[in-house]
Amino acid sequence: MARDLVLDGGPVRLRPLRPSDESAWARLRADNRDWLRPWEASAPPEADAEAMSFRSFVRVERRQRRDLEALPLAIEVGGELVGRVAVAGIQWGAQRSGSLGYWIAESHAGRGHVTRAAAMLADHAFRAGLHRIEIAIRPENIGSRRIAEKLGFTEEGIRRSYLYIDGDWRDHVVFARTQGEPRIGRYWGAGD
Repeated sequence: MARDLVLDGGPVRLRPLRPSDESAWARLRADNRDWLRPWEASAPPEADAEAMSFRSFVRVERRQRRDLEALPLAIEVGGELVGRVAVAGIQWGAQRSGSLGYWIAESHAGRGHVTRAAAMLADHAFRAGLHRIEIAIRPENIGSRRIAEKLGFTEEGIRRSYLYIDGDWRDHVVFARTQGEPRIGRYWGAGD
């Protein structure tokens, strides 16, 4: 069941957030606020979005996994919460696609953990029946671009003014893979 989805891959473990994660999650987010600010989407001011409690956030993510609308998971390394990976905006029917997003704590950046996590979840999503997965990246986010390239995603072009990030609408470069493309290399598969 997607609700209870846990993926293990070497030192990286992906799992749903639990209500008991609240203090560790709050600390992780607070410690990485400045690190994530230039890359993380948020609601624009005119959206007038209401703050959500952590318990509500966990319930929403559980429902999204159950209904296969999204596959949001926390990234653990050595039992410590260090980031998040998700396939969001899942469309079924004729499209069968989703958008892969991820972030990792600054203290764990550059170690291959987020690349492994992204590969594990993308592989799971392909096996669950998605045909196409996209990654949208700000052009100046070199680290994230390297992740997409290591995983064999193909650059397709620019989406202008695509997401609201750090106080403005930002362009993104879109990368994509389809289910039929071979998934080979050191990051693909949970067990290699």
